[in-house]
Amino acid sequence: MPYSDFDTKKRFARLPALLLPWYAKNARDLPWRRDREPYHVWVSEIMLQQTRVEAVRGYYERFLQAFPTVRDLAEAPEETLLKLWEGLGYYSRARNLQKAAKLIVSQYGGEFPRDYNSVRALPGIGDYTAGAICSICFETSVAAVDGNVLRIAARIAEKDEPIDLPAVKKSVAQSLQEVYPAGHCGAFTQSLMELGACVCMPKVTKCDICPVREICLSHAHGTQATLPKKLPKREKRVEPRTVFLLECDGAYAIHRREGKGLLAGLWQFPNTEGQLSPSDALQAAESFGVKPIELLRETHKTHIFTHIRWEMVGYHIRCREKSEVFLWATPEELQSTYALPTAFRIFLGENT
Repeated sequence: MPYSDFDTKKRFARLPALLLPWYAKNARDLPWRRDREPYHVWVSEIMLQQTRVEAVRGYYERFLQAFPTVRDLAEAPEETLLKLWEGLGYYSRARNLQKAAKLIVSQYGGEFPRDYNSVRALPGIGDYTAGAICSICFETSVAAVDGNVLRIAARIAEKDEPIDLPAVKKSVAQSLQEVYPAGHCGAFTQSLMELGACVCMPKVTKCDICPVREICLSHAHGTQATLPKKLPKREKRVEPRTVFLLECDGAYAIHRREGKGLLAGLWQFPNTEGQLSPSDALQAAESFGVKPIELLRETHKTHIFTHIRWEMVGYHIRCREKSEVFLWATPEELQSTYALPTAFRIFLGENT
């Protein structure tokens, strides 16, 4: 195992003594750190997946105002849940939160399970999230290993193995777990998170203020910029699309996406694969039964998903009739009621 050699374990063994005092003095004041309620930690960790801390703050506070307890989340209408999640993306995270909340209510009486295996078995919770919840909330000696922690480990041990290999993640987790300090597991997990977020960052390394630089081989050898290594990225598939903003009497046509696949079950503007010309777009609108009057605006947008890039052209078309094929929503309703994914919402600013 790449991180099981004696030298690496010796370096990792010094981490708690170096990190805990530093974290106590330098930890950011984040709303989800103000208590150890597992429901709060869980919600924050799910929101923070592939999302910046500053973007999450407002969502987190609004979410807990709407759903103060696990039971409130379990009983919430899905439409309300998705509207609150609007803009965070990766909507399966929200749906899995609710699925897990329902299981916690039905199987555990609304009390969050305390052992790692039970937490790990909940929908939407992987090794990292289970480790974060159990170490922070229950002081369990289990590592929470994400990209930040893998980057720190690779630099400290100066390892070339790509950090996105499952064997590397497993090895780092096992080696770190051996040094988790009893009674301070939660603080140790969060100190590693803090180090990766604020000091040992992907493109910037603040080695002059790093509390672990004395044990870091990359710092000693000047190799910080070359680590960690990753497997080659897969090229994103490009999909051209045409989006229709069909307006009639101040309302816009929307409809639900299918229940499976990308953005499953969310509201969207009518759209089709390929980029249509203005004349073809007007013909397509005619086929929707909306009797188009005029093309008001043409807009070009790009939206990037994990493996796909949508290159979109949007046509704002004034219409004479409201086809029953669609639901027609006012701009106010689009803001307050219907959850539109960012891929479609980006067209609203210029057209409403």
